[in-house]
Amino acid sequence: MVRLYADENFELPVVKKLREKGYDVLTALEAGNANQGIPDEDVLTFAIAENRAVITLNYNDFKNLHKRDNNHRGIVICISTRCKEDRDNLVDRIDIALGNKESLEGELIRVNRADK
Repeated sequence: MVRLYADENFELPVVKKLREKGYDVLTALEAGNANQGIPDEDVLTFAIAENRAVITLNYNDFKNLHKRDNNHRGIVICISTRCKEDRDNLVDRIDIALGNKESLEGELIRVNRADK
């Protein structure tokens, strides 16, 4: 199963639900990287060093980082959620998108909310 690094803007309730599904998710707060204004490029560098794919809500910046250099452990970009139902749906959609992959090496995965 893919190891994930949740940047500081990623939603903690989603992290908790991913962990319940068995994902190894390290948060920026747990890594001592929260509230420091760390540039996205450095977030990605940290994730690479930790052999983790970044999971984020920051679409544009991480899409551009991927376009510049896809030598990373993976980037999972999610759409922000507003309610518990959306969060549960997002967790399921992340799980489906990641499947049973052991690695997301060089991949950019976008996870949208399901249409209602």
